[in-house]
Amino acid sequence: MTKWVYSFGGAANEGGAGMRDLLGGKGANLAEMAAIGLPVPPGFTITTEVCTRFYENGRAYPEDLRAQVEAALAGVEAALGLRFGDPAAPLLVSVRSGARVSMPGMMDTVLNLGLNDETVAGLAAASGDARFAWDSYRRFIQMYGSVVLGVSHHRFEDLIEETKRATGVQDDTKLTDQDWQEVVTGYKEIVLRETGAPFPTDPHAQLWGAIGAVFGSWMNPRAHTYRRLHDIPADWGTAVNVQAMVFGNMGADCATGVCFTRDPSTGENVFYGEYLINAQGEDVVAGIRTPQPMSQARAHDGELSMERALPEAYRELLAVRDILERHYRDMQDIEFTVQNNRLYMLQTRTGKRTAAAALRIAIAMAEEGLITHEEAIRRVPPSSLDQLLHPTLDPDAPRTMLSRGLPASPGAAAGAIVFSAEDVEIRAARGEDVILVRIETSPEDVHGMHAARGVLTTRGGMTSHAAVVARGMGRVCVAGAGGIHVDYRARTLSVGATVLHEGDWITLDGATGEVFAGRVATIEPTLSGDFSTLMGWADSVRRMKVRANAETPDDARTARHFGAEGIGLCRTEHMFFAPDRIGFMRQMIMAGDAAARIRAIDALLPFQREDFKALFRIMAGLPVTIRLLDPPLHEFLPHGEAELAELAAALGESPEAVAARRAALSEANPMLGHRGCRLGLTYPELYAMQARAIIEAAIAVSAESGQPVVPEIMIPLVGMDSELRRTRATVEQAAAEALEAAGVSLDFSIGTMIELPRAALTADRIAQDADFFSFGTNDLTQTTFGLSRDDSGTFMPFYLEHDLIPRDPFISIDQEGVGQLVAMGAERGRRTRPGLKLGVCGEHGGDPASIGFFESVGLDYVSCSPFRVPIARLAAAQAALAGRADPVASSRVASS
Repeated sequence: MTKWVYSFGGAANEGGAGMRDLLGGKGANLAEMAAIGLPVPPGFTITTEVCTRFYENGRAYPEDLRAQVEAALAGVEAALGLRFGDPAAPLLVSVRSGARVSMPGMMDTVLNLGLNDETVAGLAAASGDARFAWDSYRRFIQMYGSVVLGVSHHRFEDLIEETKRATGVQDDTKLTDQDWQEVVTGYKEIVLRETGAPFPTDPHAQLWGAIGAVFGSWMNPRAHTYRRLHDIPADWGTAVNVQAMVFGNMGADCATGVCFTRDPSTGENVFYGEYLINAQGEDVVAGIRTPQPMSQARAHDGELSMERALPEAYRELLAVRDILERHYRDMQDIEFTVQNNRLYMLQTRTGKRTAAAALRIAIAMAEEGLITHEEAIRRVPPSSLDQLLHPTLDPDAPRTMLSRGLPASPGAAAGAIVFSAEDVEIRAARGEDVILVRIETSPEDVHGMHAARGVLTTRGGMTSHAAVVARGMGRVCVAGAGGIHVDYRARTLSVGATVLHEGDWITLDGATGEVFAGRVATIEPTLSGDFSTLMGWADSVRRMKVRANAETPDDARTARHFGAEGIGLCRTEHMFFAPDRIGFMRQMIMAGDAAARIRAIDALLPFQREDFKALFRIMAGLPVTIRLLDPPLHEFLPHGEAELAELAAALGESPEAVAARRAALSEANPMLGHRGCRLGLTYPELYAMQARAIIEAAIAVSAESGQPVVPEIMIPLVGMDSELRRTRATVEQAAAEALEAAGVSLDFSIGTMIELPRAALTADRIAQDADFFSFGTNDLTQTTFGLSRDDSGTFMPFYLEHDLIPRDPFISIDQEGVGQLVAMGAERGRRTRPGLKLGVCGEHGGDPASIGFFESVGLDYVSCSPFRVPIARLAAAQAALAGRADPVASSRVASS
């Protein structure tokens, strides 16, 4: 019989931290905390395998699941001396989701499950507090009604607001037991009206309804979006955790809170978090009440810290903080409840953090001896470094402050005010900078938060949904800006007499929590300190080199600043579109005879020579791979009558003759037409000019610097060895002429870009004439899939949403198809030429998952955009460490 249910706490403790895949992160860590002696209320976990089976079998449970749940529930009853559904001594439980990786906010918790009109009386009698009992009952109906029955959360909140207005109170805690009884009656009427059925009163029916809702939530739109953004497979499933309730809302000696063992925004080694007296867990993150600080040192005037209000529980929590961090050897995100001054642990998990905090924590823990340098390298997600590369506000820039909130996620962002996640996504897709402004965010807003430049909320604290999700996404966030009034209906944001409308610009400073009207100037970040330390550690273990794609001096300087070890792709076609060059390029293409074509090419030579000199100077002896011209030819053809007439005059021909030639050169499918080496073969003078410019520039810079220059000349879009052989001969002849004229010698290499399936399949023959291969995975993906990168956006979201493809193949390499061609091309190329240098120059070179694959194939380097160089450096180090742990991958690299 398959075991579907594992107990934790109490007399039985059947799990542990090593069972994360089966029990989910929450369940595994609850069992682990119980095992090391921390105060964990007993409960049980239904495994992730049940979720997988649930969807495989048409949302049906395994036949023996119910019996295992009942047995585990009986164990909780025995541990506490309470009975589920017993009016005299009722056991109440919480039901929570728990995937193997943290997915905050994807499934709302259901608390106080097991309450009905009979058990609420038993709870009141057992606690001696009728107000607490009826408050718990209304919370249960509200959570269950929203999460399980699908009733809008706002229906319940509206009734509470009406009750507070009628009774003349402002805070929920001031409502009496009679008030809550009336609210419960109103809630039941809402459920009946909205669902057509009365609220379920049988505790066992309630339990199975909540379990079904958790499993059902795994495939809801917001969970699907989150998995897609974080590359979480759908077949992992979620676990369900059922745990005995402890109550933070029983009075002044009770509380609930969320805290981190270190500051998740900065990484500072301080106890960081918030709590609320007389509250349940959801109150802290919902933003309905303002949370209070944990320590007295962080308390401001009018705030009551936990350290002062509940000193014994606070001291115990400090000890737990130290135990958990040393046990897990990482910063922990903790949820706790205090009931009658007794501390209970409800969750620990690896805390989400900003990139700056991840760096600081990794470095600090390594220096503290908690982890090794290699573990520190593994701890920082490479893609998170992108957060460190964005600008911050210029301290000297003029600004008009609107309000101040909490600095929930650092950085600076400016954009147009937008009030709904859907509108944010639409406007961001058009290339607009937008700020999502909400009273409070919910999991339904996650797609808009991802698309926005920043997030502003008027409610919520440092551990609110907005704060936690924004930090994980690397989005700037200011939370709890209570001085701002948001009117969704009028679509306005106002502070006193100042009113801003949707579309007006604001600027957020996530480091201070300040909100400014309009756009405030920014400055670029400086990368030093923890960043430099980690990069140094990473560089010491990685095998692959990291180059940058760059063709302008600014790009090249940025690449060097971020640690690039050369240029892996200089796209020369980008150099010809400048106003002082495009005319000569058109003359070359449209020339009526060879003499006219050569005159235009000779005019372009000085421009190209200076371009390459600039790059060689900046790279200072590092390799520079220059791809010869590779545009679809139609991109250079004149557009419109004015350009046509200008070109005709330059050529000394009639507009009609030039128009006829333009028509002859037009193509039905230019991306697969007259481009790449095909252009070089039909216009050999062009590639000869570029080769001459490269060699002359290298000679000049080498002479002026006294350092060797390392040019690598790359011939694009080769599909046959005959194309490469003939084009190489053209390049070699031009280079030889330039060297002979200068009377010097110079080392250079000639290689090709593998971007067509045929080139990968015949790589053994192509390698006969190539000194290096550079895999152009952008075009290789297009030609392998038969898919246009520019046009796939119309249907790719559908493919991703319906799990037809695990990820966008233009973002992360398709290992099964395109990756197989890369591996094949690498193996066959090196079979012919064992010392063949292998690199990749598509944007996949900056994708961490793709870099892991390239390491396993044994490529020598990756090349990516300049701002992704640090990401690639760290990802390459992590890939090297993973390869050492995987003997199969290690042997593959060694054999290469």
